[in-house]
Amino acid sequence: MIQFKRISYKNFLSTGNVPIVIDLKKSQLTLVIGSNGSGKSTLLDALCFALFNRPFRIIKKDQMVNTINNGGCEVELEFNVGPKEYVVKRGVKPNFFEIHCDGQLMSQDASAIDYQKYLEANIMRCNYRSFCQVVLLGSSSYMPFMKMRASFRREVVEEILDIRAFSRMDTILSGQQRDLQNKITEVRHQCELIETKYQTEAKYLDTLLHKDIDVQTHRNRVVEQNTKDRLEYESKMVTINKEIDSAKECVKDRVDVDNKNTKLNKIEAKIEQNLERHKNSLKFFEENDVCPTCTQPLSPEFKHQKCDEEKSKINTLQDGMEKLLKELVSMGEKITEYDKVADKIYSLNVDLSKVETSLDSLKTHSDNIEEDLKVFKNKDEDIANIRKQLDEMKDQLRHCKIELDKIVEDKKYQDVLRQVLNDKGAKAQIIKKYIPIMNQLINKYLQAMEFYVSFHLDEEFNETVKSRFRDTFNYNNFSEGEKMRIDLALLFTWRDIAKLKNSTNTNLLILDEIFDSSLDLAGTDDFFKIVQKLSNENVFIISHKGDILFDKFTNIIKYKKDQNFSVLDRI
Repeated sequence: MIQFKRISYKNFLSTGNVPIVIDLKKSQLTLVIGSNGSGKSTLLDALCFALFNRPFRIIKKDQMVNTINNGGCEVELEFNVGPKEYVVKRGVKPNFFEIHCDGQLMSQDASAIDYQKYLEANIMRCNYRSFCQVVLLGSSSYMPFMKMRASFRREVVEEILDIRAFSRMDTILSGQQRDLQNKITEVRHQCELIETKYQTEAKYLDTLLHKDIDVQTHRNRVVEQNTKDRLEYESKMVTINKEIDSAKECVKDRVDVDNKNTKLNKIEAKIEQNLERHKNSLKFFEENDVCPTCTQPLSPEFKHQKCDEEKSKINTLQDGMEKLLKELVSMGEKITEYDKVADKIYSLNVDLSKVETSLDSLKTHSDNIEEDLKVFKNKDEDIANIRKQLDEMKDQLRHCKIELDKIVEDKKYQDVLRQVLNDKGAKAQIIKKYIPIMNQLINKYLQAMEFYVSFHLDEEFNETVKSRFRDTFNYNNFSEGEKMRIDLALLFTWRDIAKLKNSTNTNLLILDEIFDSSLDLAGTDDFFKIVQKLSNENVFIISHKGDILFDKFTNIIKYKKDQNFSVLDRI
């Protein structure tokens, strides 16, 4: 279990050179308040930056540095994992990244990327996506579990169930399996070459023993034939090399296409977020006649104007999305074609290797025959040498076949292991075991928040929700307040599962402005009933409407702006 203890940060976003220090274990329930722009949400960004080298919100790394001081951005996070105490220090301008364990700086011999992987895989045992699902719930960059793609949902659940190791093992095994297949092809080809050479020599020995012919003339013919074969092989090599060069020319812009495809996927996600935001805004102006904040009536003219604006933005975004999807399809087709070309290049290289091997074998064979011609006068000695070579080739062939059998057997074992490690193997059985527990916990928390629906996740993490007269719905059918209840139920479920598996298990839970938007008063009260039962956990709730919640908290932190810097007004 990860026990977060303390975080401090300075020159981070709106924070100045005086560090903001927050005791993360001081209280079970802490309210974080402050006016808009006072820096309340910097707590989430600083926590994510310390652990994952990225903020919670969508902010570029160089934009995290305070623009007034323009340097000295530092974040320091203290936490325990079991008996070990860790301190993670990370900064920008200058850039640095340090992990201290029990007061000792851990080795930094590896690259920064490997250092980060070690922190996530070996110390925290979770990645950014699963951490956000279990520890953070925000109103800005937070991606609810139910809005994730199926592959991302699976990744989060695998991380929480601590079975991501199966995926990593499957990736490693896939490379080993490919290497074994190449080795099988190579060894099998070697066996075929030895057998061909053996048969040639055996026939020649038979000629020496049983036929009274001009052996010297025969061998000269063999050399001539080998010369013709050599020229044919060399011609094949030229042809294959031309095909390889041509194929490589076809995929020379592969990296640019992959990068463009990645960028387009990011743009798609951003457009989806913007569409969702403008649709919610349009729905608000279509369904409300009074401003919920200032209680002033909304004039029909104003509503009509705002609805037209939102519809225009939605149409623009949808047109952009349509064009983007066409471009993504085009990119996918290109990548598929590139993969086919890459496979062709690999196949050509295998063919080239075979031709080179055959050419070397042919040259060696011709050299041996020419050498034998020099000593042909001593026929008995020649026969003895051939018999010796045949015995050696028999031994080589026997060892080669033994090696081939061993590699084939290893390949069979790896095939079985891959069946166990893939998504339909051991992971599927583990997920199948925990799905009923997950559904039970989700429905328990939904009922605790007086949201009486039957929520069910299947083994592919597709949801089925039944309500009213057992009508079937999905997540998007519900209001924002109902969606928030589902998101909270999933959050508490993942935390309970993490405790069972001792995976992404932590004392910390941070909720950013969830009471300022979707949850009504009844939902808020039901939520607090759940939170107050969380023993040995530290819950931080960020709100700019905290005055109506003071009596529910044991600790209050207030942010304010002082000379354009965020500071703590009182704790």
